[in-house]
Amino acid sequence: MSVLDTERPAPARRSRGPRNRGWLGWVVPLLLLLAWFLTTGAGVFERVQLPPPVDVLNAARQMWATGQLQLNIAISVQRVLQGFAVGAVAGVVLGGLTGSSRVVHDLLAPTLGALRAVPSLAWVPLLGLWIGLGETPKITLVAIGAFFPVYTTVLNALTHLDPALVEVGRAYGRRGVGLFREVLLPATAPALLSGLRLGLAQSWLFLVAAELLSSSIGLGFQLTNGQNTGRTDQMLLAIVLLAVLGKASDVVLGLVEGQVKRARG
Repeated sequence: MSVLDTERPAPARRSRGPRNRGWLGWVVPLLLLLAWFLTTGAGVFERVQLPPPVDVLNAARQMWATGQLQLNIAISVQRVLQGFAVGAVAGVVLGGLTGSSRVVHDLLAPTLGALRAVPSLAWVPLLGLWIGLGETPKITLVAIGAFFPVYTTVLNALTHLDPALVEVGRAYGRRGVGLFREVLLPATAPALLSGLRLGLAQSWLFLVAAELLSSSIGLGFQLTNGQNTGRTDQMLLAIVLLAVLGKASDVVLGLVEGQVKRARG
């Protein structure tokens, strides 16, 4: 072996990229499904308490054949999207005003902080008295659920924003709405998208509260109707659908959030 051979550096090892561990997210659902099969097959629960997965699948087929399942899904999704849109816009506006103005902050922040602690079910009878029956109180309740996470996120993002950024914006003649739209809002975009994801998840929670108490259609109504008629299979079907729809909507906003972060990076 020559000196050159001994001094030749060893070939660099190829660095392994991050492994794709997306499959790990399926482990717990599959384990839960397996436990569901085993417990119902072994008779641990009575059929009325926990029907086997095949019963839930048959209930989905029956409701799909009558068109009731599609209608419940469509109505619930529509209510969430409408309420989320209203609540998110209101959260951005009030969060922007409260975070960028000390006077508005001192005026509104204590009251909004107190209202945020009110449980969702507490709003249902009051909205029924104020607005009456129909779609408006349900959409309003969903909007309330979406509002507070978005408002809080925008407020906190603006509160911790670098003051130098505001000074630069004002130096270029930006004031009021222009300053918020062109300087503050883009600077808080990542936090805003996180708040939107939280608001969307909260919208699904408030939707169920609204449909449980004052609705004749939707997935929340399907839960109540299944309880009243002893159809546990329909109740479990509604729970599974709410989980799938909530996760799917979060994935969509997560993709948007990822695109924004990559664009800023």
